Amino acid sequence: MTTSDLVGLRIKTVRRQRGLSQAQLAHPELSDSYVSLIESGKRTPTPAVLELLAQKLDCSLSYLINGVTAEQMEDIELALGYARLALENGEVNEARTRFAELLANNNLTGLTTLRQDTEFGLALAAEACGNLNEAISILLKLHGEELAPERRIEIAMALCRAYLSSERLSEAVEVGERMLVGNGRLPWTDHLVELAATLLSAYLERGDLLRARQFAGELLNAADALGTPRSIVAANWMATNVASFTGHEQEALSFAERAMAVQLENGNPRGIARMRLALLSQRLRARPADAPAIRDGLRAAVVEFEQTSTSNIDRARVHVALACAEYMTGNLDEAVEHATIGKSLLPEFGHVLGAEANLLLGRVYGAVGRSAEAAERGASVRDWLTPLPDSRRSASTWYATAETIEQLGDLDGAVEAYQRAVACVGL
Repeated sequence: MTTSDLVGLRIKTVRRQRGLSQAQLAHPELSDSYVSLIESGKRTPTPAVLELLAQKLDCSLSYLINGVTAEQMEDIELALGYARLALENGEVNEARTRFAELLANNNLTGLTTLRQDTEFGLALAAEACGNLNEAISILLKLHGEELAPERRIEIAMALCRAYLSSERLSEAVEVGERMLVGNGRLPWTDHLVELAATLLSAYLERGDLLRARQFAGELLNAADALGTPRSIVAANWMATNVASFTGHEQEALSFAERAMAVQLENGNPRGIARMRLALLSQRLRARPADAPAIRDGLRAAVVEFEQTSTSNIDRARVHVALACAEYMTGNLDEAVEHATIGKSLLPEFGHVLGAEANLLLGRVYGAVGRSAEAAERGASVRDWLTPLPDSRRSASTWYATAETIEQLGDLDGAVEAYQRAVACVGL
């Protein structure tokens, strides 16, 4: 049924419940024939007529338009607000439950915008819980609907990010380029810059460094023109990653520190936590001599991540980063503890971060002479990496795995890992 059909049906139902004829409802402002046409769906009443009919029928305008009373609408909006608050506070499982319960409310069916808001919230909660396939499924459904331009960009960004987190790089690039490449692209906004930053990450992971360098410059110019904190943070962080990927660590650190300064002044707790982790990780790469101070910062970041709405994969990242810092400072037991926690937060064999955690465990066990366990962790790295698509990050992990296996005396395994590293970069 069309919207006009549904509105007409509701008017007819309430009129009959009130014991009124069409002529009685129409008099004196309208004609009974006009009311008849409205009830049959052949005429779409103007907002003023709808408001008049709601008054005559002693019902809410919201009910005639959406089939939901004002009280029911208030309940829905309140429930949606609580679900969003749970997500913002890091209570991701509770948020997921609240969004799912709200979607089961039949009153939400005719409220397109609120239903889309709820589904989008459920997708974000599923992503935060580490259920990337569920998030992708919901986002794909929404992506195929009629949406406001800004909401379409938000959904595309979340979908691109979920694909990127799932190591599905080609699909991440496809989603991003569909919104950003070509003559039909919208003018730059904060959301569009953030989507572009996510696309740039996919370019880097895929090894398309030339496109990434060009795109990073375009993003920096767009952010400077907009002058908004969100765009400046996104563009500078992507410039950080490009500089780091191309071996310019000090330049990367400069971009990262600018992004962090702006984020601290204007960001939300989740954004600040993620940016702090990224900056500390960048400092660890650029200044390994500062590992003790960086380790202390990462210890504080673990607590910060537990108190904000970061996803399981974000939490895995901070634990693995801390494990690396603990290893570099000689705290091997702590390194094992945090690498194990990080790995446990990831979907099994579904993320390169799991391979990196196992690689670190292999190095720790090798350092303390537990050769059998070190070899077992090295084999596990292969299990985590083999299902994933080729990328520069996978190549780096394969190469580091080869070095570790070689040190443990498994020359055949090392040769295989070196060959996989070479294959990942197309050589």
